[in-house]
Amino acid sequence: MRCLFLSFALSAVAADFAAVKPNVFPADDPRAKELPRMMLNDVKERMRAASLRESQAFAAVQSRAQWEAYREPRLKALRESLGEFPPVPANMRIVPTGKIEGDGFVIHNLLYETRPHFWVSANLYLPVKPPEKMPGVLLSHSHHNPKTEGELQDMGMTWARAGVAVLVPDHLGHGERRQHDFRTEKDYPKPFRVSRQDYYFRYNTNLQLSLCGESLMGWMVWDLMRGVDVLLKQPNIDSSRIILLGAVAGGGDPAGVTAALDSRIACVAPFNFGGWQPESGGTDNPDRDFAWFGDGYWESTRGLKSGARDGFAHFVIVGSVAPRKLIYSHEFTWDEKRDPAWPRLQKIFGFYDAKDSLRTAFGAGSVRNSGPGNTHCNNIGAVHRAMIYPALKAWFDMPVPQEYKQRRTTAELTCWTDKARAELEPKKLHEVLKARLEALQPQPFDTRKAEIDYLRREWTKLLGNIEPVHEPKLFKGLSEEVAGGKLSRFALDVEPGIVVPFLLIEPTNEKGKLPVVVMVAQGGKAGFLKERAEEIEAFLKAGVAVCLVDVRGTGETKAGASAERGSTRTSISQTHLILGQPLLGAQLRDLRTVLAWLRMSETIDGQHIGLWGDSFAPANADELAMMHPFDAPELPRVAEPNGAALAVLAGLFEENIAGVFTHGGLLANSSILMSPYFYVPHEAIVPCASGDRDISTLVQFAVQPQKHSCGVLGWNQTFSEQKHPPTNASGWMIERVKGK
Repeated sequence: MRCLFLSFALSAVAADFAAVKPNVFPADDPRAKELPRMMLNDVKERMRAASLRESQAFAAVQSRAQWEAYREPRLKALRESLGEFPPVPANMRIVPTGKIEGDGFVIHNLLYETRPHFWVSANLYLPVKPPEKMPGVLLSHSHHNPKTEGELQDMGMTWARAGVAVLVPDHLGHGERRQHDFRTEKDYPKPFRVSRQDYYFRYNTNLQLSLCGESLMGWMVWDLMRGVDVLLKQPNIDSSRIILLGAVAGGGDPAGVTAALDSRIACVAPFNFGGWQPESGGTDNPDRDFAWFGDGYWESTRGLKSGARDGFAHFVIVGSVAPRKLIYSHEFTWDEKRDPAWPRLQKIFGFYDAKDSLRTAFGAGSVRNSGPGNTHCNNIGAVHRAMIYPALKAWFDMPVPQEYKQRRTTAELTCWTDKARAELEPKKLHEVLKARLEALQPQPFDTRKAEIDYLRREWTKLLGNIEPVHEPKLFKGLSEEVAGGKLSRFALDVEPGIVVPFLLIEPTNEKGKLPVVVMVAQGGKAGFLKERAEEIEAFLKAGVAVCLVDVRGTGETKAGASAERGSTRTSISQTHLILGQPLLGAQLRDLRTVLAWLRMSETIDGQHIGLWGDSFAPANADELAMMHPFDAPELPRVAEPNGAALAVLAGLFEENIAGVFTHGGLLANSSILMSPYFYVPHEAIVPCASGDRDISTLVQFAVQPQKHSCGVLGWNQTFSEQKHPPTNASGWMIERVKGK
């Protein structure tokens, strides 16, 4: 059911507001043409600046001591960005559930518990007759397929027959660890890509983890570390010969990070991670323009949170294994002269006189072509393995094996049995995270002031720099008379390349300084003029000014209409995380800058300000099913809760706010932990560490009074107790700002 503020038809006067041109700059002004590109240009320039800064810092490193001094704080920051690793289990439970006899090898289907009630399914390939000292290989599979994929089986069987232990686990979200319900085409009535759902749902999985201060990369890395434990428990294993191979298409990312943080790994081959990517191209200034920190793609393991801010470029992560062994690996053609990361890796290994510990493996062709000769693979192809074998022979005296291919069915390699499920009671990710939040005890406070101070400190840690910009440059555009008032157009330059446009509508025939209601929403000024014309009219009639603000990424500065997984908005939000600040934090700084400007205005009463956070996105109908594949036609609508979040947060940090009204806000961020399915924008989830930092707690404690309408839950359905909007929300706000 869509919430409506008032049931009566728009009056002729109110309708005039919908006809007002909301843009601050004239259509032929170059600045107007730049606004839709503003957000992309901004993150691009800031990523360039971070790349150049770190390139210059690394260029100054000229010795092993300097490298280690450069490396250590970046590895520390990397580890902190991943979330909180739990204590290493003293006696990790490993449960065998099946066994397959092969020609010179045996496959054990097993489960190992990396967190309470959270299990990894894995296939362990062992020689029938293990040698006295046996190397161990851990395979990190791609996002294409889980542990049962053919190339993974080939490697497991081939190496086991040659006297090597090989462990192939399912990554979180894949195979037997998938978090969604779409295993076959029969699981949904309309066409969808069955094979891609594990990959697509990594988006939701990471957002759920991010809500709890964790990351998908962090959980993958932890699981791989515990996979090393499994290998080390095998009889005759040689602890000095543990090798981690990270497959193409996302398998190399966690392999590279795991090896950097776990010194037990003697050798790593992180395909397509550390430097040159299949999509990479040449650049005249690689120090500045190469994607050293990945990019803001929705796939979060490639663009790591705070990587650009804290300097842990991918080559730094991979280079940190020196002087251990590194096979710098690429799926397609690789030219060492074009790859700017290669000389940096050589420089690092040179500090240890260990250049022989650095080898390469690569294929042929290009990701953009599919013709003959292209070495596209699902994990690690035979062409690539042929280049890996000699390195392992030279370093670890592992024989070059004869390739073996007798693939088994998925059913044969399945680890979870009915008996195991009944005994082990495994949990889904959202269940584990939900129980974790529910177990947190609220922090007691002696006074309300102490609680407010705590919330301000904690949210500042999460949001970054949210302080208003001092003396921003002001642009004043055209003004015009509107029904009941005068509309003036303004914009503030808050940062290089970032402009915050806003409208100030002041009632006519009023004396003295005016109270004001500041309104913010994803739909921006245009949305308010179209959808809230009656409320604006009511404010003006009551002698209250109205300020409509387009904080960055909203209104005329929005970077696209869609908030879906692969949208430009998602990419920009993820890039903000790579740069070290959630987009919501930067938007809050914009809003507070406008509030500071209003308080200095000669016509506005800075002691009588109301905040109105809104959403114009319709909620999903109650009867609409929430379970959908990611590429299904006609997906549920996505909520737009950040207008409400900004109003509440501004109410927390700003003094003397007369009242806060929200419409369409997310009632509790934790509601996205109710199931694997939710429909909120990427920027709505601020990486948090505990439930007491939820926006919903600010609803109770930030400012008084507050009023809320049509709040939504994570699947963008209206909460039952808020289906009916409050009567006369504008009247309520008028009473607040006029001090009645």
